[in-house]
Amino acid sequence: MLTDVATQQALRQHHLFDRLPETPFHALCNLAVSRRLGSGDILFHQGETAERFYLLLAGQMKLTRVLPDGQEKLVEVIVPGQCFAESLLFSGLRRYPVTACALKPSSLVSLDGSHYRSLLEDQPKICLELLASLSTRLHQRLDEIDTLTLANAGRRVARFLCQEQEAGNGEIRFNVPKRLIASRLGIQPETFSRILHRLMDAGLIAMERRQIRVLDTPSLANYCE
Repeated sequence: MLTDVATQQALRQHHLFDRLPETPFHALCNLAVSRRLGSGDILFHQGETAERFYLLLAGQMKLTRVLPDGQEKLVEVIVPGQCFAESLLFSGLRRYPVTACALKPSSLVSLDGSHYRSLLEDQPKICLELLASLSTRLHQRLDEIDTLTLANAGRRVARFLCQEQEAGNGEIRFNVPKRLIASRLGIQPETFSRILHRLMDAGLIAMERRQIRVLDTPSLANYCE
């Protein structure tokens, strides 16, 4: 049961819960549970029964998936304020398709999936807004698929950097280790680092530790090794 006012307010700020009437919202809180994880702790494993979804309050979570060839691929990095595993409520899947692991000490709210779904049956307007959110995430996944289909590793990295620019101002900050970004792009960490240095030598980016500044966006978008 969630009784902490600050945690309830954090839930209210998320679009999945901000329009719920008071009575169903408090019923949702009554079945919710606070969770705390240390760095490296596993929240759930790929293939486990999916009964709950989560809102991250603090920390950082990574979602990874083991591919048929045994390689582990980074699917997404979750930051505070984001929900994850909520799409399973509508997909018909009964098992988590990914593993969720804490990248740093994290606090979360664990929510009962079946109960939340039953609440939505009486809230058609919220259902429509949720569909819009899921559609946005689907387009993001399609963009990632487009990137991964590029055979040239240099093109993958260049496309990733173009997508990651903050509000088009050319600034990119890596909030996760480079090896995880490399995994997300389907390349080896050393390959990722080598390509970044090639882009620097070509005058397309400047890099200092975990921060990158794009110097020439058009050339970067058309980059090909």
